[in-house]
Amino acid sequence: MVNNREKESRSKIWNVMVYPDSAPENWRDMLVEEGIFFVCSPLHDRDVDEHGEIIKAHWHILLCFTSNKTYKQALEVAEILNAPVPQRAKSTGGSIRYMTHIDSPHKFQYKKSDIEVYGNIDIEQYFSITSGERYNLIREMIEFVKNNEITEIQDLMDYAMRERFNDWFPLLCDNSAYVVGMYIKSLRHRIKK
Repeated sequence: MVNNREKESRSKIWNVMVYPDSAPENWRDMLVEEGIFFVCSPLHDRDVDEHGEIIKAHWHILLCFTSNKTYKQALEVAEILNAPVPQRAKSTGGSIRYMTHIDSPHKFQYKKSDIEVYGNIDIEQYFSITSGERYNLIREMIEFVKNNEITEIQDLMDYAMRERFNDWFPLLCDNSAYVVGMYIKSLRHRIKK
């Protein structure tokens, strides 16, 4: 019979920290071979403690199982990675967003594009922007177009793909290309006059 404490320690999602100097070289492959879906943060090599000292480099890993796993089962996975004890994740989105420190502006900001996903896990949903943020990004694009005398949407798309892949590019692909394209067209006609 499972007691309440054991039941509470079951979860489909577990956080572990992996250190480059102690993890097996092929630790990612090991997890894949075990059939475990997981999300790996960028290497956190610029985190600092309360005294401003650099913290030992590490990855934050979110282990995503298809069924509930006990602490003991999660610990077995952590041991394969030579990682400290796992912690039951309170939130998939919170764990994934923490990988970039997006909600902690006082901490070093890591790139979302450096997050690695292994398995069928959609992390984009946890980084969706608000309407206000969307309008600010559109304003930024329009100012960029005006300041750089962009006259073709292709030039803006190419720039966004190279330099602003995480914010401008998705907006242009999903829903903002029309309004920005119309602005570019208007600017092009004005320049011709």
